[in-house]
Amino acid sequence: MLRAHSLFWHYLWIAPNLLLAVLAALMWRRALHKRFPVFWIYALFEAIQWAILYPLDLLPSVAPENFWRAYWLSLLLEALVTFALVSEIFNNVFRPYPSLARLAKLLVSWIGVLLVIVAAVTAAYAPIDNPLWLIPACHILQQAVYMIECGLVFFLFVFAAYFRLTWNRAAFGIALGLGVSSCIHLATWAVAANGGLAQRRYLLDFVNMATFHVCVLMWFYYLLLPGKATTKSAVRLPEHNLEAWNRELERLLQQ
Repeated sequence: MLRAHSLFWHYLWIAPNLLLAVLAALMWRRALHKRFPVFWIYALFEAIQWAILYPLDLLPSVAPENFWRAYWLSLLLEALVTFALVSEIFNNVFRPYPSLARLAKLLVSWIGVLLVIVAAVTAAYAPIDNPLWLIPACHILQQAVYMIECGLVFFLFVFAAYFRLTWNRAAFGIALGLGVSSCIHLATWAVAANGGLAQRRYLLDFVNMATFHVCVLMWFYYLLLPGKATTKSAVRLPEHNLEAWNRELERLLQQ
């Protein structure tokens, strides 16, 4: 059962991506794509990516190096979409502080550009006569993306908790799903890098795929199901100089 290309393996690769296509359709129907356009694009991209890579993996006529080339390109595009999604979450959380939102968006954008440059340099200096270089290159790129993504989401949660910023339910669910997925991927990568489960590496793939499945269900819950009504406290929360930071940053950006 827990083998590559087993029935359960196929289910874990098919189901989450089909669910994301359904989620994108439901978001469009409920006009949620206007509130979170990048997440809607992300859901569509993941579904389309699966629709391309899944047949390439199964068709015997497709050479392994061609599959890994397609996978490499899809990872690069996925990284750009993911960082745009993180930027959208930052903008949603920092909406009352436009200068901080602009700074966060600029930071995430430069990280995305830097990652593209690193990927291009890696491809340029790769040995042409060894097509298998794509396999470790894909793994390195994927882990770099998860590491940056995990750090950004963790920073966002800590920052929002410290300054007691109000979370939108949908934005919280999207960020939580991204954070859980990236953390689990980093954990399994650490296990593999230290020689753990050397003869059963496929088990780590099952953990990653199952985690992504759970995160997709989590997005369904936070985006489509109504939350409980909460009563806001009348007590003014401490400002922690966040307004002052926003004003000073606005002044610097206007210079």
